[in-house]
Amino acid sequence: MQQLPVTSRIIESVHFSQEDGQLYICFRNGEQRRFADVPPEEAASLCEAKSPGQYYLDHIRRRFRRLAA
Repeated sequence: MQQLPVTSRIIESVHFSQEDGQLYICFRNGEQRRFADVPPEEAASLCEAKSPGQYYLDHIRRRFRRLAA
């Protein structure tokens, strides 16, 4: 599991596992979300986006299967 650098008003940290494509997103309000089968490019795009929070809403939240945190 690798922590990816992210600068966001709503996302505290992002962790990504290359081995199984699991993406962990920890929000500043204490919530945590975990998603399955996320391609490495998508995890990188989230962290590099002008607004990672908006990118999450538009490209991650409904596109990838959410796992129990």
